[in-house]
Amino acid sequence: HTILIFMQGEVMLIEFRVGNFRSFRDRVTFSMLAAKIVSLPKLLDQQNVFEAGDDTPLLTSAAIYGANASGKSNLITALRFMRNFVLLSTRASVATGGIDVEPFLLNPDTAQQPSTFEVVFRVAGHQYRYGFAATHERITTEWLFRLGARREARLFERDGDTMLLNARLFREGRGLEARTRPNALFLSVAAQFNGEVAGEVVGWFQRLGVDIGLDDTHDRIQAMAMFEQPIYRDAIERLVKQFDVGIDGLLFERGPATLLAHVPAPIMQLLQPAPAPIMQQLQAFFDATIQPGGVPEQIAIHTRHRSYNEQHELVGEALFDMEDQESAGTKRLFDLAGPIVRALHEGLVLAIDEIDARIHPNLVAALVQLFNNPETNPQHAQLIFTTYTTNLLSAGLLRRDQIWFVEKSRQGASDLYSLVEYRVDGKVVRNDASYEKEYVLGRYGAIPLMGDFSGVIGAAHAEAPAQR
Repeated sequence: HTILIFMQGEVMLIEFRVGNFRSFRDRVTFSMLAAKIVSLPKLLDQQNVFEAGDDTPLLTSAAIYGANASGKSNLITALRFMRNFVLLSTRASVATGGIDVEPFLLNPDTAQQPSTFEVVFRVAGHQYRYGFAATHERITTEWLFRLGARREARLFERDGDTMLLNARLFREGRGLEARTRPNALFLSVAAQFNGEVAGEVVGWFQRLGVDIGLDDTHDRIQAMAMFEQPIYRDAIERLVKQFDVGIDGLLFERGPATLLAHVPAPIMQLLQPAPAPIMQQLQAFFDATIQPGGVPEQIAIHTRHRSYNEQHELVGEALFDMEDQESAGTKRLFDLAGPIVRALHEGLVLAIDEIDARIHPNLVAALVQLFNNPETNPQHAQLIFTTYTTNLLSAGLLRRDQIWFVEKSRQGASDLYSLVEYRVDGKVVRNDASYEKEYVLGRYGAIPLMGDFSGVIGAAHAEAPAQR
């Protein structure tokens, strides 16, 4: 069964490590630990950093830059894979299937080796380090440590089918070794059997938000489900109105589902000439098969817009259908508003791939500022995102340790590094440097390497047959 554990309290990311996964051949570390630096303006050191636990300074946000196909999305995908596998590895549907892990395939050695994932985080007052390594066939290693007053304590460690348990700190795991399949996580099994510590750890993953922006339909359904909840509705509406001046409000509507709303347009074009009785029979068949014994529902979001006469006087309002009549940018804002509001409200970690897709750069900066401002982020939520928007590098918005780069080698392997650790001509990057200008000029790497395009059109014309 899917593990669903809802918790309250701090949910913080400290570090994430991944190796031999997609384009990441070697192990890389992404960190939300704040470096001991002084920024310009100095206000960034107060607003963009918060203390977690025993004087552990963490960052509120981090931006990841890189060229197309450099591996930025693979870092977010790796975090998403780890999250999903922790929550779903005990499902019956996974019992006989392989693990959907993707090693680095451009090297014959790594293609046969396990992929590794590890995360360091805080939840409910405890700091944990959890990770595992997996091939397509099985979990090869798995480990869970918890930070004590002086050092880490091992709760359990797995090597193949061998389990080493801490009899005092992880008693909940005793007797579950035989119940753990080779392709399932021991942590997930322990949580399924109501283990207190395992439940705490799995609860952190359950509250981790990851948006990779590949499925607009899925994102829209999630957004509408959140908008239906009163605890989020007002804040989502205010956020959308603030970022889209043309919208005066949002309206949630439920109604009976229709055949027209669920059949692809090309098929409907073929069906439209059909006589009314046939269409009625198809609708009846749809009602019976989609939701037997009940009434299928259709959910829609409408946007309110003010309408004016020729004298620019307000005369009323018009309702637009979000799906059919709003721009791609407005729909993307609505899709992101729910996860952002929830993260800020509950103090969660949110990772978004290509946050600037279909969104103006100024709005992206405003979204990031929501997390960097203690007034709008009192719960210390954390935002991690990939982007091409370079104006974030010149707006006094991010510290050097909040700026990350992904660069791919000629062998196809991705490397990850932050601006705070980067060296230009052997020297650290100054806090008064023009980050945007130097990045665009290639001083920090992680930009596209342009080829010679001069012959592209000429070659195409040369190959074209002569016109007579």
